[in-house]
Amino acid sequence: MQIHRYLAGCFLCFCLLVLPGCQSTVVMPNTTRLTLWQGVNPPSNRAVLQQLVDQFNLEHPTIHVESLYVGQSDQQLPKILAAIVGNAAPDLLWYSPLLTGQLVELEAIRPLEDWFNVSPLRQQLDPTLLESMALEDHLWSIPFGTNNVGVYYRPSLFRAAGINALPKTWAEFRQVARRLTRDIDGDGRIDQHGMLLPLGKGEWTVFMWLPFLWSGGGSLEGGEGVRVQGEQGKSVQAFKSQASTSLVSDGAIAALQFWRDLIDDGSVELSTPERGYELDGFLAGRVAMQLSGPWTLGQLEQTGVDFGVLPIPSQVTQATAIGGENLFLLKTTPEREQAARIFAAYVMSELFQTQWAIATGYLPTNLKSRQSKAYQDYKAKQPVVDVFLSQAPYGRSRPIFSSYNRISEQLGRAIEAVLLGRSTPSDALTAAH
Repeated sequence: MQIHRYLAGCFLCFCLLVLPGCQSTVVMPNTTRLTLWQGVNPPSNRAVLQQLVDQFNLEHPTIHVESLYVGQSDQQLPKILAAIVGNAAPDLLWYSPLLTGQLVELEAIRPLEDWFNVSPLRQQLDPTLLESMALEDHLWSIPFGTNNVGVYYRPSLFRAAGINALPKTWAEFRQVARRLTRDIDGDGRIDQHGMLLPLGKGEWTVFMWLPFLWSGGGSLEGGEGVRVQGEQGKSVQAFKSQASTSLVSDGAIAALQFWRDLIDDGSVELSTPERGYELDGFLAGRVAMQLSGPWTLGQLEQTGVDFGVLPIPSQVTQATAIGGENLFLLKTTPEREQAARIFAAYVMSELFQTQWAIATGYLPTNLKSRQSKAYQDYKAKQPVVDVFLSQAPYGRSRPIFSSYNRISEQLGRAIEAVLLGRSTPSDALTAAH
């Protein structure tokens, strides 16, 4: 298979890049040693994870988990795949659930439902996260932390524009964005735009756009193929047996047209390519609204600027995109796999999720954690967290089938073509294959 030839070629790269960074750790006899690979960022969040891992090691003297930072997702992937083909995989892996399909194809992980379904933690998990765990009637990972996409806004800029009510629908949002687009100093040039939209073909842009696809009545569905469904139940086969692709649907066209309408209104500033997550324009007041998630809270709190969060505006239905990373338990030995399940239960626990969420801004995956006094006290100090929590029941996860990256690339090209005015939504989606 081509993937195995690719992986074999990557293995040398893995040895050179990863092994020099590994540090030996003295462990007591009869202790099961586990390695966790992760790409947690920023460094302050990695420090939080290390503290939680240290806490686990103290409480489980017969298990020792070593947490290793192996780079961001694009840096991690070659190392992960090369390690698997070279029989040098870690025991535990922190990564986006979008990797599930590849790991299943490589037979690197086992189904978890027999263990998960009898665990008392099963009932404590936010049920909307099951979608990120499931592929072909099996569960393959557990959610490590979760988040979703909302719209950050500057309340002071809303007040200055005379806006007293937050927009709830696409039509209201478009109107508000126009009112927020202003020539403040009277020199005939726009100083402030209503909205920043992410420009680029990458996953960030697609992730920010998917809530509008779902809100517009469209969907991405896995299984034998991928279907993009429209508002009246119409659907077209989008991906089957890695062959032809068609992404044209009522919902997809509507979502792209909405973004295009915001641009045509003059209400949008486009980000620099593939940098739609940067907050410079929002912090400086050049844009009044920007798409992001709870992972941005810590950064914004440190700046001292005023900010709020409003839910993704709705068209056909309320929707958001669920993000976050999952914990994978890779095939090793029965003893190490059992120890890995004990660590996974720790990650799912109320204690871990509460501490992780308060310190990093992620939303707890554990429902008891969300109801705990410690988390309630945290929410009282940062009430915008409630917006992300209230959206969670309407969230959708990106599909985790192995072909998602290809679908994402196709959608990214279509979004970019529409944002740059090179194509209509229908033509861009038709050409995106």
